[in-house]
Amino acid sequence: MGKSGVKSGELTIVGGAAPKARKRSKRDWTRAKEQAFVEALAETCNLTRAAEAAGVSTSGARQRRKTNAAFRASCCEAIASAYQRLELAILERSLNGSEKIVVRKDGSEERIRDYPNAVALTLLRMHRDTAAEAMNEPDEQDIEEVRERIFQKLQRLRKRTESGK
Repeated sequence: MGKSGVKSGELTIVGGAAPKARKRSKRDWTRAKEQAFVEALAETCNLTRAAEAAGVSTSGARQRRKTNAAFRASCCEAIASAYQRLELAILERSLNGSEKIVVRKDGSEERIRDYPNAVALTLLRMHRDTAAEAMNEPDEQDIEEVRERIFQKLQRLRKRTESGK
C-alpha cells in the first residue's frame, strides 16, 4: 500500500460521457469501505460514526447514497435493522423496567425499578394499527380473491404440464 492507504497500481473506473480508468485514490469507495460503512451504520445508526469506521467523509457518504441505488438500499436496510434493535431494547426496558438508585435526604440509597410508561405508550400507539390488523380475521371477499388467484395459477400450471413445456 502506498501513502494514501491504497494498493499501488489499483485502478478505478470513472463514469461520465466516456468512462475512463484511473489510479485509485484514498477517497475512492471500495467494497471493503462500503461494507464497513453499512455495518457501522447498522450498529450505531449514526452516519458520522459509520463514516469514521469506513474511513470516508460524511459528505462523501451522503453523495454516494444519493447517486448509488445499491448503496442507498444497503443504508436503508442497515438503518431499519438498527431501529428494530433499538425498538426491542426500549420495549424490553418498558416491560421489565430498569434499575434506578434513589438517594434519600438522609444519604441512604434505595434501588427501585423504573418503568418508562411514556415510551411504552408511544410504542403502543405506533403499532396499534398493525396489531389490530393482525388480530382481525380476513374478509370473506379477500379469501375468495386469493382462492381464485390460486385456482387460476393451478390451471395455468396444468396446461403447461399437459402441453409438455
